[in-house]
Amino acid sequence: MAGHRQSKKRRYITWAVAGAAIVAGGGIAAQTSMAATTWPAQKTFTGRAFDTCTAPSLSAMKAWKGGLYGAAAVYVGGKNRGCGQPNLTASWVKSVSAVGWKLIPIYVGAQPPCQSGSNPEKLTASTASSLGTTDGADAVAKASALGMKAGSAIYLDMEAYDITNKSCNGAVLTYVRSFTKTLRAKTYRAGFYGFTSSSAKAIATATDKTDLPGNLWYALYDKQNTTTTDWPWGSTQFTGHSRGHQYIVNSKESRGGYTITVDRDAWDAPVAITG
Repeated sequence: MAGHRQSKKRRYITWAVAGAAIVAGGGIAAQTSMAATTWPAQKTFTGRAFDTCTAPSLSAMKAWKGGLYGAAAVYVGGKNRGCGQPNLTASWVKSVSAVGWKLIPIYVGAQPPCQSGSNPEKLTASTASSLGTTDGADAVAKASALGMKAGSAIYLDMEAYDITNKSCNGAVLTYVRSFTKTLRAKTYRAGFYGFTSSSAKAIATATDKTDLPGNLWYALYDKQNTTTTDWPWGSTQFTGHSRGHQYIVNSKESRGGYTITVDRDAWDAPVAITG
C-alpha cells in the first residue's frame, strides 16, 4: 500500500493483525435513522477506480483520463493520514471534475485501541463517541472546503485490528456510529473502508446495524475486479450501489508519460458531488 492510508511502517504493522455510470438513489436504505430535511440526489460511479497516497498533479490526472479508470479516491483529512496533499485543493477538485473524474473522499480517523503500532490519534472506550463526533465534523469541513458538496459520501478508513477483542471492537463501533451520525446530521453520506478479515467484517457482521455506514469499501486482494462474485457476506447486504472493492495493491502504472503507484478498486458506490 506504500502508506496510502497510514505511514508505511504503521501500515505493515496493522497488516500483521489480521463503462462507468452516474445514477441517483441507491445506498440510502442501508443507513438506518437517516432522517434529514432534504437530501441531494446521490451520485454513484460504477467502474474501475484507483487510490494513491498523494493526490496526483492536475497534469497527471488529465493524462490518465480516458484510460482504465474513471474515479480516484483522495485522502481529504484525518490525523492519521499518511501523506501530504500539495495538489489537493478546491481548484484541483474543480479541474479534475471538469475533465470527467469522479472523486471518492477518504478520511483517516482515529484508530482502534487494540491496534498494534502507534498512531497520532487512537480512540478509547471513553473517547470513542466524542472523537467520532469531532472527526465526523472535521471530515465534513475538509470535504466541503474542497468543493465536495452536501450529499457526498465520505469513507472512514479503519485499519486492521483484532475484532475478537470485544471491548476494542465495541469501542470502534461506538466511534463509527458517532462519525456516521455526525455526517448524516450535516447531510453527508457515510461510507467505510476496511479489511474483509477484520475492520470491514466488524461492520458487515455487526448484530446491531443502527447508525453504521450504508456503503462498504472492502479490501480483499484477490485480483478480481468485482463487487459481487467475491462478496464475503450476505447477498442482501450493501446492495443498491453501496459497495467498493480494493482488489490489487501497489500497482505501478504509466499513462501519458506519468507513472503512479496505485491500488485498484472495483467501484459501485457513491462518490463526491462536485461542480
